[in-house]
Amino acid sequence: MGTYVFAGTAPVVAGSNSAAASSSGGLFRMDMVDGRWSALSKGLPDKVEARSIVVQPGAPDTVYVGTQDGPYRSTDGGETWARLNLPGDNRLVWSILIHPKDPKMIYVGTTGTQVYRSRDGGATWAALNVPEPKGMVKMSFPCRVIRLAIDPDDADTLYAAFEVGGLSRSTDGGETWQGCNEKLLEFVAQDRFKSRIVSDTETEGMMDSHALAVSAAQPGTVFLANRMGLFKSPDRGGSWQEMGIGRFSPLTYARDVRVSPHDPKTMYAALSVAAISDEGSLYRSKDLGASWQRFDHGVQMKSTLMIIAQSAAKAERVWCATRKGQVFGTEDGGASWREHPLPEGGTGVYALAVA
Repeated sequence: MGTYVFAGTAPVVAGSNSAAASSSGGLFRMDMVDGRWSALSKGLPDKVEARSIVVQPGAPDTVYVGTQDGPYRSTDGGETWARLNLPGDNRLVWSILIHPKDPKMIYVGTTGTQVYRSRDGGATWAALNVPEPKGMVKMSFPCRVIRLAIDPDDADTLYAAFEVGGLSRSTDGGETWQGCNEKLLEFVAQDRFKSRIVSDTETEGMMDSHALAVSAAQPGTVFLANRMGLFKSPDRGGSWQEMGIGRFSPLTYARDVRVSPHDPKTMYAALSVAAISDEGSLYRSKDLGASWQRFDHGVQMKSTLMIIAQSAAKAERVWCATRKGQVFGTEDGGASWREHPLPEGGTGVYALAVA
């Protein structure tokens, strides 16, 4: 099979902002050879809404996508898809996580705080009871499990980030959960961490989680990207520190944070102005967030940078996507960049993956 970039779009809901244009959704694949996009549909729901995409490490032809009708899997690089039968009615999938040591163990996050776990590659699922953590904010849209992560130093420690509800932690593989918001909420005592757009509380910004990551280079440390910037916890969510991204970037709205699968000290962050904006930037840190440098160049981002994807097979391959459908990346570790906009109508980007 070829080497592909996958991008997923879905209707945009961003508070009450009427400027948040809604797309009809779609799943797209670009072949690196010719740079052309094709819409994927065989076996997928009509008008598919793709909010999460994962390429299985070590098996680049196996791809998972989270849709409005549950998770789907392709074993032929996206040519055809089969639905993994998630139980119940809550099947709008926002996040997918494959266990780093057991590819048959899959976690899926949906609307609300619901997480599902499969131990047999998606044949059967168990619904995990994740209580609403302290600080959950009532918004004009339902809460969703926006990101899942496993501690590489302790595979039983699992984190779930909620939009808009902070995050929770499990130390027994998802059987029981504890909220990690107590110390995050204390930041709101400072005016610069107060943010309220569509709720009735100024804690909204600190609870507006977008992504989280963990690194083998610093066991027990959790990195969080939210509306107010980048934060880290040195003790599995017990306490939190602001990472001071404003010292390095004029843009501090953090939409994504990733730890490199090739170097646990290397991180990437997607920084913009706001959820709906006309500017974005990609930053890289080589010292686990102690310092950051602008990584992208030569491509002018015209909207919020939403998502980052680094290939598990090739460290030099890093791709990104903006909300309005700009997809761009480097194949040589940042020396040069190329842009491949999604086909017309490909806006509302939530997901990106690269083999």
